[in-house]
Parts: sequence; C-alpha cells; structure tokens
Amino acid sequence: MTLEDLGYDEYFQNFRSENNLEGFGVGRVIAEHKERYEVKTIEKEYEAEILGNIRFTAQSRADFPAVGDWVAISEYDVDKVLIHAIFPRKSIIERQMVGKNGEKQIIATNIDTAFIIQAVDRDFNLNRLERYLTICYNSKIEPVIVLSKIDLMGEDELMVLEKDVKNRIPDVKVFSVSNETLIGIEYLQSFIERGKTYCLLGSSGVGKSSLLNSLYGDELMKTSSISEHSNRGKHVTTHRELRVLKNGGIIIDNPGMREVGITENAEGLQSTFDSIYELSDECKFKDCSHTTEAGCAVLEAVDKGEIDMSSYENYLRMLREQKHFETTLKDKRKKDKMFGKLMKRYKKGNYKNF
Repeated sequence: MTLEDLGYDEYFQNFRSENNLEGFGVGRVIAEHKERYEVKTIEKEYEAEILGNIRFTAQSRADFPAVGDWVAISEYDVDKVLIHAIFPRKSIIERQMVGKNGEKQIIATNIDTAFIIQAVDRDFNLNRLERYLTICYNSKIEPVIVLSKIDLMGEDELMVLEKDVKNRIPDVKVFSVSNETLIGIEYLQSFIERGKTYCLLGSSGVGKSSLLNSLYGDELMKTSSISEHSNRGKHVTTHRELRVLKNGGIIIDNPGMREVGITENAEGLQSTFDSIYELSDECKFKDCSHTTEAGCAVLEAVDKGEIDMSSYENYLRMLREQKHFETTLKDKRKKDKMFGKLMKRYKKGNYKNF
C-alpha cells in the first residue's frame, strides 16, 4: 500500500512541504471517538490524540480532526500517535447541526463521490434525495444515487420508481442494488476507482453497512434487521469509519441521518434546482420570490407542469432554511466579534469599562 492508495496526492504533499511537516509521519483519520481518533498509515493503524495547541486554538468543531482528514503525526507509544497538524481539506460534507441554529456538523472530509442511498421498500422520498444532493453540491462532490433492497420490489414497480427518480433528478447517475441477491453490486464495484474516496449517506436502515460489506466481499460492519415496530433501522453504525476495499476504493460509512439541515451555501440549491434558477432570469421582477408575483416564469412553469410541484415546494422549504441559517450565522458571528473585542479590552487592562 502507498499513501496514494489512501487518497494522498500532490495537494496534501505541497502543504506538507510548505509547512515543514516532512519530519512527521502522515496518516489519515479513519474513525473518531469524541476527542480520540484512529489513524491509518501505510504500515498500520494507530490510536491517536491531538496536541494541546490544536485544542486550545480551535475556534469551532471544524478545527478538530474529522474522518477523512490527513494529519501529521508522531509515534509516542506502541500503536499510539500524537496529531500535530491537520492538512487543509479538499472537500467537506456538512449539514446544519441538529438542535443548534447557526452551527454545522462535519460528516466527512476529502470526499470525491457520495453514494446517496435510499431503500425502495420503506421511506423512499424524492424530497430527501434533493436534500442530500444539495449538501453534496455545496461541497462540490459528485453525487450518485443508490437504490437499495430492490429484491423486495417487483421489476415493474422498480422500473416506475427508477423513472420517477430520473424524471425528477435527470443528471445524476443511479444504481439499483440488492445486498441479499447481490444484483447490481458488481456494476457498482466497477464504478469505484482505486485511491478515490466515497461516502455513504442515508437514513438509518437503508442498508449502508450492508452495502459496504457487499462491496468488500466480507462482513466489515455489523448490520441489523429493521425494527418491526417502527419500520426503522436500529442504528448499528454508531460512528463514522473509513475502510479500504479490496479493489482499492476508499469508503466512509456513516450513522443514519434523520435530519439533513441546509447551511448558508446557496450554490448547492442552485445546482439541485437549476431549472428554477434558469427560469428566474425570465421573471418580470429581479427580486421575484417565485411565490405570488405576477409575471413569475417559475410559477408559470409549475402551472404548466414543466416543473414538478413537489420539487418546487421542496425548493421553497430549503431556500427558507438556507436564509434562516445564513441570518442566524451572521448574528452569531456578530456576537462572537463583540465578545472578542471585550476580551481584548479586558486583557489590555481596561477593567473600568466593564
């Protein structure tokens, strides 16, 4: 195995050289357990912890290592290393943190392609697919849709479902697979390239860990049946984990996500709903909200059936989320800036002003 087999390339090497890190070892974070990590090198896997200066200079959770990161390390004990630096990320998949307005959660870093997985037998949802597409486009990561558990659906039903997906999301590659019969697995395997990193995204119970096992050809991750009571997955995958397949592809498995909150980046929405944004240029008013205005080209297209009504409504919901997150983030940054100024004055000894 070489570093390139783990996804290392000139981008990371240039940072290493420019920042005098060549005296340290190089590894990739393959798992995270709060503030303890597992790091893989070309020789072995290590338990890892960060140096104090990384912890004390961190401004947010994004300043800590995440699964997929490249890090500079030094060995200090048997199978244990210290993390001295985190290399800049080529890409970051993130969502709005659940229950915390204006904050983001990193899902994985340095991803080339995301496999968006939905099971055909249970909570299949085109609106949710568009949400996943948006967070992928925000990160400039190629999205690929994987329809799983197709053994639980008849061929005619599957053809209708595949057609619905392609009509609503025409420019994204779609794979249909079964982890039970292995239909479609070989075709998906042929898509995976050596040294490229892929991330599995989807709700709990859609078959992400089962897919990883199928692609590897062995049981790498524990799997469980769907709860008969709730028809939901049982959260067998409890943390993110990076694995290298036998064919050289690199895959990061993730716990199921029930909420896919949109952040402030508008580029993802534009890519997901490109037909709406293209029609916006034809609207009578430049600041058209596409809701009630006369002369709105988008509303006209919806009325004519040229734009899917469900997709249009989903766009409006996600746009409101994006605007809300953007406003909340601005307010949070303003408060943080004011607090920083107060602390600066305090350190200078201007105590009387407090």
